[in-house]
Amino acid sequence: MSFWDGRRVLVTGHTGFKGAWLALWLSARGADVAGYSAGTAPGVFELARVGELVESVEGDVRDVERLTGVFRERQPEVVFHLAAQPLVRRSYEIPFETFEANVIGAAAVLEAVRRTGSARSVVNVTSDKVYADRGWVWGYRERDRLGGSDPYSASKACSELVTAAYRASFLSGVGVASARAGNVFGGGDFAADRLVPDAMRAAASETELVVRNPSSLRPWQHVLNALSGYLSLAEALWEDDSLAGPWNFGPARDDVRPVGWIADRLSALWDGLEWRAAAEPDAPHETRMLAVDSAKARSLLGWAPAWDLEAGLRQTVEWHRALEEGDDMRERTLAQIRVFESAR
Repeated sequence: MSFWDGRRVLVTGHTGFKGAWLALWLSARGADVAGYSAGTAPGVFELARVGELVESVEGDVRDVERLTGVFRERQPEVVFHLAAQPLVRRSYEIPFETFEANVIGAAAVLEAVRRTGSARSVVNVTSDKVYADRGWVWGYRERDRLGGSDPYSASKACSELVTAAYRASFLSGVGVASARAGNVFGGGDFAADRLVPDAMRAAASETELVVRNPSSLRPWQHVLNALSGYLSLAEALWEDDSLAGPWNFGPARDDVRPVGWIADRLSALWDGLEWRAAAEPDAPHETRMLAVDSAKARSLLGWAPAWDLEAGLRQTVEWHRALEEGDDMRERTLAQIRVFESAR
């Protein structure tokens, strides 16, 4: 806890799903948090009133001059870059905008880091989908080839290259790393075309959940597992910039489960939720099998998921039931963070 007490932190994309959880957690740990985002959307940021606890700056992540001005004013010591277009299916609809947000946005953040010089620890949050899809049944490691057959995945792979170039060319002595995690779920995610948010909407509205690819395997994990990895990485980079580079943060092998298995467990946890499979013949390509190997993080950071898949799904359902019952969602969200910390 003492590392973050009074630490100046800047989070881009702090109004998004993961960004809002991260900003709230950092604030609870005593950090002086500022957020930079293009705007707000329904989710944790509004429901948990995160904006009351952090300084929010509205701006386009591609606007390097505005970003640099915020960096010069705030002088952040630690930077978490989460601002992005985060959805695979959405990237097929707006490919150019996806590349702009995810590649130019990353370059703009790193350029602001270069121009100001206050940051000692920088974590660029990318995705487990940065790897070239080889159809492997084992997990991808950080040294495996980057790729991407859809605009989202390719844009995040490009963001990795941008991060590596800035690290090698301009940011010697700064701990600059990328964090690769995916299929993150949790309370307050209302994104479209994502299984767990779709299931929570169906449960709340008492409608049937429609599942596209029930046999596809994904490395599911609760948002707090991934964020705990980002926080551990930022702390480690502060002490040792030789740890700079890419890092995987994925679940245990047993938690790489088919989409249909997740739908079954959510149906069991929320009585009345029913689902059916419905193939989309003209649907855009999605990877059938995906897993990452997190041995590096486990070995060098001592990181491991504190909640297994069952616990994460249960906590997510409890969060959304609390929302339906009119609970104070800041207190509910902070309570889940405290339960998570006690399990680590």
